[in-house]
Amino acid sequence: MSRPYYRPETYRAKTAVSYLIRRAHNLILPKFEALFTAHDFTFTQWVVLMHLRDELADTCSEIARNMHHDNGALTRIVDQLEARGLVERHRCEIDRRVVRLSLTPAGRKTVDALIPVATDYLNEVMGGFTKAEGDQLISLLTRLVTRIEEADEVKA
Repeated sequence: MSRPYYRPETYRAKTAVSYLIRRAHNLILPKFEALFTAHDFTFTQWVVLMHLRDELADTCSEIARNMHHDNGALTRIVDQLEARGLVERHRCEIDRRVVRLSLTPAGRKTVDALIPVATDYLNEVMGGFTKAEGDQLISLLTRLVTRIEEADEVKA
């Protein structure tokens, strides 16, 4: 086992990975909300569409769990997206209690049209990083997420 990174006697919130991730999230989220509102979407609606597009999840429960979002609130968001013709529900044939979600052709077209909204902003934010630094940041964050997920699985 490697030596612990943090020590109680030198620990400072400002250099804690948890603080920095939360701070970055809190700075990015309002900007994303404003950008998507200008396109008649909420950021959360767009995140749901991206979950379906990138096959990160295909049920309300899975998406809610991934987003750490209330299941009932997420169901209402999916209701809104379905009413706009962007998402479809399909009852699972193996387990009729499970309802799978998928993008409609209009949903796919919409999410693809909105991706530049996100990439333009993220490119602005990442403008001070080289390509190699950006790749390294993504790699390190991906490793961190994997470690957290693995630790949670061991505890479950």
